[in-house]
Amino acid sequence: MKQPGEELQEIMTELDDRAVVDYLLRNPEFFIRNARVVEQMRVPHPVRDTVSLVEWHMARSRKHIDQLEENMTLLMEQASNNESLFYRLLNLQARLASAHSLEEFLSRFHRWAREIGLAGATIRLFPDRWRIGAPSGFTHLALNRQTFEPLRIQRLGHEHHYLGPLNGPELLVVLPEAKAIGSVAMSLMGREGDLGVMLFTSRDAHHYEQGQGTHILQEIALMLPELLERWIERV
Repeated sequence: MKQPGEELQEIMTELDDRAVVDYLLRNPEFFIRNARVVEQMRVPHPVRDTVSLVEWHMARSRKHIDQLEENMTLLMEQASNNESLFYRLLNLQARLASAHSLEEFLSRFHRWAREIGLAGATIRLFPDRWRIGAPSGFTHLALNRQTFEPLRIQRLGHEHHYLGPLNGPELLVVLPEAKAIGSVAMSLMGREGDLGVMLFTSRDAHHYEQGQGTHILQEIALMLPELLERWIERV
């Protein structure tokens, strides 16, 4: 025969959180029948020691509303940014597509970058994927893949984009004539990242940093090769 203390212990063991929750779900009128008791219930609070159950619920509701408002603000900001991004890309594509020569194409690309506050924009192509050898007149765009490979491994790894600074020897590889470059956005061109390199440069060492978004870079890196094929033949 069980002692009274043992029976009480069994009851307390069975009455766990799940059992209480199940009971309340099955008996929602509990709060109506015991409204006065509910008003008297106290919930632990990290600052005020305890608060009433009603206050606790209201605080949770306010927090939920604040979170919803924050999410809505973020969505509106993203929508605005996406719209701005769309029109920037549309403007760039239209300007590049209407160029009458490769020189004008490269000049317009560089000028577009300057208009948005950058130092410039540069395109380098892998000669094993494009016919840019002499006497094509495009040899200045060539970037030797083997020479670039250590830089790719160090800065890009398995990614298609790198944002941040480049040291002196690295700049000599991709931008041998550039001066006073603080940071770059460097992207591999083409869906497989095997067609060449696109670089946006800034005098500000902190303008481009790891963790920034790369969506616009990705879109431009996919767009450029198709436009370049007007003047340069692919291998």
